[in-house]
Amino acid sequence: MQCFTARLRTSAIIGILAMAAILCGCQKAAPAAIAPPSGRTEALAWASLAGEYLEAYFKAHPSFAAQQGRHEYDGLLPDWSATGIRAETARLKAFRERVSGFPDAGLTDAERVERDYLLTRIDRDIFWSDIAEAPFRNPEFYIGMDDGGDTLDPSVYVLRPYGTPEVRLKAFIRYARSVAQAVPDIRKNLRTPMPATYIKLGASNFDGLASFYRQDVPRVFAGVGDAALQAELAAAIEPAAAALEGLARWLQSGASHATGPDPLGAVRFAQMLRMTESVEIPLADLEAAGRADLDRNTAALTQACRQFAPGASLKRCVEREEDHKPEGGAVAGARAQLAGLRQFIIDKDIVTIPGTEQVSVEEAPPFNRQNFAYIDIPGPYDKGLPSVYYIAPPDPAWPRAEQLAYVPGESELLFTSVHEVWPGHFLQFLWAKRAPSKLASVFGSYAFIEGWAHYGEELMWEKGLGGNPEIHVGQLSNALLRNVRFLSSIGLHTKGMTVAESERLFREVAFQNAGEARQQAARGTYDPGYLNYTLGKLMIRKLRHDYCANRGGEAAWKSYHDVLLSYGALPVPLLRRIMLPGDRGALLP
Repeated sequence: MQCFTARLRTSAIIGILAMAAILCGCQKAAPAAIAPPSGRTEALAWASLAGEYLEAYFKAHPSFAAQQGRHEYDGLLPDWSATGIRAETARLKAFRERVSGFPDAGLTDAERVERDYLLTRIDRDIFWSDIAEAPFRNPEFYIGMDDGGDTLDPSVYVLRPYGTPEVRLKAFIRYARSVAQAVPDIRKNLRTPMPATYIKLGASNFDGLASFYRQDVPRVFAGVGDAALQAELAAAIEPAAAALEGLARWLQSGASHATGPDPLGAVRFAQMLRMTESVEIPLADLEAAGRADLDRNTAALTQACRQFAPGASLKRCVEREEDHKPEGGAVAGARAQLAGLRQFIIDKDIVTIPGTEQVSVEEAPPFNRQNFAYIDIPGPYDKGLPSVYYIAPPDPAWPRAEQLAYVPGESELLFTSVHEVWPGHFLQFLWAKRAPSKLASVFGSYAFIEGWAHYGEELMWEKGLGGNPEIHVGQLSNALLRNVRFLSSIGLHTKGMTVAESERLFREVAFQNAGEARQQAARGTYDPGYLNYTLGKLMIRKLRHDYCANRGGEAAWKSYHDVLLSYGALPVPLLRRIMLPGDRGALLP
């Protein structure tokens, strides 16, 4: 999850797509899809400008480029010096002027929407680097902020088989050398004192990377018989590991002076929504919509628990569902669930599956365990590579009871698998990667990506998955978790909520165990965008209602899903403009 949380490493901008025909259930034609540029001068000029942006972005963000499968950038990291970060922000602002100044005359409506989305993508980077000052305040910037940019994550070289082991070993050696050079800039950038949650996040991840380099990387590449390359690897690992270990120790040395949360405040929070998701909703209305969805899900849980655990409190009802652990553990349990979920989508005719690709399930590597589950999907420039659904074990430092509680119940795990794979992130990726435009396979909206996956959980229940109250409790447990993320994000960043108050909400309102509640409350401080799970879901549900209202209602849902996914992971407000021309309806219920 990327889940971000699901951490989805591949997503999509607007598709330059050709929808073949309107699918069954629609009473009138869907909006025209975006056609490839014809010979029009304006279309060719726009395509040239969009392509220029993408290539310049890869050059400035090489670790992101490598994740997308552009392996000429393997092993490189961006210029993370303060001067380099500010120069990149200035470059983006200048490019934004060119994009915003591109004349309307001669562009189709679809091309105007594509232009507007590119502006939102540029604004996303400007917001985090310049307005929120994330490179100077938040270690998450270097770990992979909302999975939309550069990252220290070495998974692409170590875990993704895009080349021979020798090729990937050479890339990792280059990467390790880049890390050793970059760490001093990271340390200079990060301002102290910083929130305790930031210190723990950074120290845990940087320490985890150092351990991964020393313990796991040599084993991964042990089969490479080139003695010279092995010597280079050994020489490169220790400086990189020592640098990251030193960075972790430096962060930990500031623990005694740690501060509380570093909130965005109401003004910057609204800017975040506008600049990253094209969402402009008054904060009071946003919070009211989140509370209404929380109330709706709590009422549904109350009803399900009356059947599943008569007489028990909601907390005990959820605990009873969690007591039913997946056979063989979470990884084995998830493996057993995937085939059935895919077949259910086919049997119920929920959405088209545009391919035969499958997903493997593995334990998450030690440097990336801040969330229970996420999926790693190869970028659009990599062909024929497997996707991996990762599940994190509990922190061994936790008390034994908390470790046992961290493993979800079988029903809750089922909806995590729905979220990550069928019909969540993986299915959305299958659509995105088939867009003929490479731009359409590279960038995407956090709220759409996570909102679609979360929407998929409720959709599968609505279509009859499981069909018993225990399964419903598992689905609602996941929904309540996302509801409290939504309210915690707003509370922590605009209303003075403390981390302890957020943690209590996760325990008392979402009925999460102590370890999960602690992780989720901490995450809200450094990832305010985690409200996007519920925000995206609500916007997608509202668009479904409005789109299908005169197309046959539920009979048109499959058509709606196919059309929605065909455009790539646009911000939902832009999708409304395409799918409901002239619409003036509200984004939220």
